[in-house]
Amino acid sequence: MAFDLGPPFVMLRKKALANAATMIFRERLMLTKADEYPIHQTPEPIAYSGTDRNFYDRYFFNGYTKDGSQFFAAALGVYPHLNVMDASFCVVHEGVQHNLHASRILHSERLNTKVGPIAVEIIEPLQSVRLIVDENEHGISADLTFHARAQPIEEPRFITRNGSRAMMDVTRMTQNITWEGWIEVNGDRIDVTRDAFVGTRDRSWGTRPIGAADAQPVAPAQEPQFYWLWAPLNFDDCISLYHLNTYASGEPWNTGAVICGLGDAEPEHTRSCWSNLEFQSGTRFAKSATIEMENHRREKTFIELTPKWNFYMTGLGYMNPTWGHGSLHGELEVGYDTIKTADITDSMPPYLHIQAFVEATMTLPDGEVKEGSGILEQLIMGRHEPSGFTDLLDMAP
Repeated sequence: MAFDLGPPFVMLRKKALANAATMIFRERLMLTKADEYPIHQTPEPIAYSGTDRNFYDRYFFNGYTKDGSQFFAAALGVYPHLNVMDASFCVVHEGVQHNLHASRILHSERLNTKVGPIAVEIIEPLQSVRLIVDENEHGISADLTFHARAQPIEEPRFITRNGSRAMMDVTRMTQNITWEGWIEVNGDRIDVTRDAFVGTRDRSWGTRPIGAADAQPVAPAQEPQFYWLWAPLNFDDCISLYHLNTYASGEPWNTGAVICGLGDAEPEHTRSCWSNLEFQSGTRFAKSATIEMENHRREKTFIELTPKWNFYMTGLGYMNPTWGHGSLHGELEVGYDTIKTADITDSMPPYLHIQAFVEATMTLPDGEVKEGSGILEQLIMGRHEPSGFTDLLDMAP
């Protein structure tokens, strides 16, 4: 049976359709400053990043003295389809990890890379970037510039699924660097010089879980599992990079290793690579680690890592219950917290994801030995048969 609601309804319906058409038209006018640059990858404005709400674009930086006595890290993330940009700056000073957080509405302007007091400024692409933390009520400020120590390295594309749904589809670029500038922590000034401070920066973009949790996860429910190691290392005349993602069985789904000279030297991607971790009792953190690389001439390089202390990635928003990546905090919000690193004695969330500062010994195929330092990033949750983990968060004996 049809219902005739008469001319008033018809007029209202026409008006609603007209308004909807106007809204659609207005929403499609998303031109931003980025559209002035010849960087388009699709026929759409730069404000659009495909159709996946989980698209992100992210900077990460760390810096440290070669003995690990000083350490800082920073990140800035752009989430175009959530219309959010966030950033963090962390510095470890006298045993305390100071974490400055900021989040704002993006307003679709991806080239405005400033969130509250934290800003990233590109000086020369792939060579030099400036990181600024303006003075703020929390007593943390900085003006730091990195310079490329070696060429940027494109890691193999990261693609993994949770059942039939893509969980990650990401490209990552890693580059080892030197730093200069300064940091202030509650009036204490840390001078950062290129001869003393090295580190690593990465850029990643693609899709991974961000913002609010999915209201309808994949059925049937799948037990969380993730095994991730990332080890960028600095030596006097070269750098190395190793990473590993595996399934619960231990089978790698993404891995690679690179050794590279400084300056314009070409990276040498190894033919194969392996790693082995000995865990600290009661944790999922490495007590020691070894990395083995084999080049295309089937010559082997060995790297031994000795972790000294942990930097907690929750300070940069990873697994952070309040400042998780892409979470909405309104037009602008700035926050601050601290972690006494010696007080964290286990590897439960949100402290499960770490970058351990490590001393590194590299033995080359000809027997030459090089001493260096760097970080061993670790995120190990769920089952991992080679490590003896059988549950979501059981710990090493």
